[in-house]
Amino acid sequence: MPCAIDFSTFVAIAPRNDHKVLIYSHHFTQHAEYDLDSIGFGTQKRKGTWSDYVWGVILMLSDEGAQFKGSNLSISSDVPIGSGLSSSAALEVSTGFAILDSHGYQVDRRRLAQVCSRADNEFVGIRSGIMDQFVSCNGEEGKALLLDCRSLEYRQLSIPDGVRIVICNTLVKHAHASSEYNTRRAECEEGVEVLSKFNPNVSSLRDVNMKDLEMHSEALDKVILKRCRHVVTENARTLAAAAALEESNLERFGGLMLASHESLAKDYEVSCPELDIMVELAMACDGVYGARMTGGGFGGCTVNLVKEESVESFVSTVSQGYEKATGKHPEIYVCEAAGGAERVR
Repeated sequence: MPCAIDFSTFVAIAPRNDHKVLIYSHHFTQHAEYDLDSIGFGTQKRKGTWSDYVWGVILMLSDEGAQFKGSNLSISSDVPIGSGLSSSAALEVSTGFAILDSHGYQVDRRRLAQVCSRADNEFVGIRSGIMDQFVSCNGEEGKALLLDCRSLEYRQLSIPDGVRIVICNTLVKHAHASSEYNTRRAECEEGVEVLSKFNPNVSSLRDVNMKDLEMHSEALDKVILKRCRHVVTENARTLAAAAALEESNLERFGGLMLASHESLAKDYEVSCPELDIMVELAMACDGVYGARMTGGGFGGCTVNLVKEESVESFVSTVSQGYEKATGKHPEIYVCEAAGGAERVR
């Protein structure tokens, strides 16, 4: 259940008279160049840089039949990079939107999210899901998005007035985060393989409930059991959180946020000391409904739901407490749920 927030990635695009794609990143002050004449899988390898996300999207669009001319792309962004706030998804979606729109294609937001997710999985090599790209395409102002990642059915949930989304950046990013993400995915798939032997209708962990998991727990490796337990309980928490939000029961919603963080830390094991400290500091503040890590883990950010009148004291208290505990002064962003990708004229 993500929401888009009021940070932006901008892609300015202009046509060229050749088949080159020239890309400039203002953040990295770097250029990258690709040739559309050599487009296709296996013809160009990953560079291991930010430009992989751009070229990956172009590759996937081409693979689905889109045809392009050469272009100059200029990219700027205020989305904090490496913080778990989906800067890569924002880059993919804004690139795809710019390429399609500038070449006269109608932008199908659901399909664009799928294409961008493929770029992550098949070119960049990160086995992520579609959630980040989907909300970057379909987010709405003042709303969270409840997404079924299998069917891609979704509904918008209004965030009640009087609260703010406050994001706390630990300024920590552990180098093994990407590889660990892929490991967690593989561990969950191993769990599905075992559980499907007992029930052939199980094709993913969303087909399993806690009763099923407990019944067959002895067949699972202890680590695999923990990974599966997190996913199964997280699915249930998400549905319960949607119901709480629809009832404007923010106390219940916040409690589920905290339970989610505890499960991410203990069962999925993707938290880190800095994230745990940030959550602990947040939950000790007045006016806080809930706190949890966000993103892939091992650093990055926490997301907090805070009463509007308590935001100022929250920012001060958490900043001071985190700096005292870690020696790092965090970045804290007071956000609102925002709309998804759009053309800016």
